[in-house]
Amino acid sequence: MSHPARPIRLADTEGDPVYLEPTYFVDSDHPEVAAYAAEAVKGCTTPVERAQALFLRVRDGLRYDPYTFSIDPEAYRASSVVRQSSGFCVPKAILLAAVARAAGIPALVGFADVRNHLTSERLRSLMRTDIFVFHGYSELYLDGRWVKATPAFDAGLCDHFGVEPLVFDGRTDALFHEYTADGTRHMEYIRDRGHYADLPFDDMVAAFDDVYGGGNVVAEPNHDEAFHGPAHDDS
Repeated sequence: MSHPARPIRLADTEGDPVYLEPTYFVDSDHPEVAAYAAEAVKGCTTPVERAQALFLRVRDGLRYDPYTFSIDPEAYRASSVVRQSSGFCVPKAILLAAVARAAGIPALVGFADVRNHLTSERLRSLMRTDIFVFHGYSELYLDGRWVKATPAFDAGLCDHFGVEPLVFDGRTDALFHEYTADGTRHMEYIRDRGHYADLPFDDMVAAFDDVYGGGNVVAEPNHDEAFHGPAHDDS
């Protein structure tokens, strides 16, 4: 199945109501997505408050795990992501866009290539690079402007890495920190891949194949303490 998508010029959108409509991946009309959004925004009275609540729910409700990459399109539909306990940046960004639309906030998904200076040795050996292609984030239309928010790193993982979790105020962009608390370089954006109404799945898979050589990142999801913490014997 092919899933083409074309990038959008933000200057041309002006919060167009079309970005409230469901798409294949951002299926904001799915009952489970709508219920997830409704629960998260209880008590919120403004779009900014709703956006903040949704950001926190997605950021901390799904543990960040880069080993969950999949080449199955269904794994990226918000209605599938909402049932998971973990995910990497792309499905989490899709879910935030979907629940935002479900809560009446126009939303897009954006993508960029980033250099991650805090990757684990295991992940670096699988990827053969410290560049993460098609890093996903969300863009929400609030108070007359598009604001970026990346809900990828949950609070528990940030604590593990010694960085403060990102805070989204609904008015300014919330992207990855450039530095950790001790001044170590964390993450830098090196290429903008555009903003979309829906996930450009074919382009993403082609980029992963080109950079990582056919999905080495997801060969076998093994325990990685850098992302999962110390292993526990549950026997």
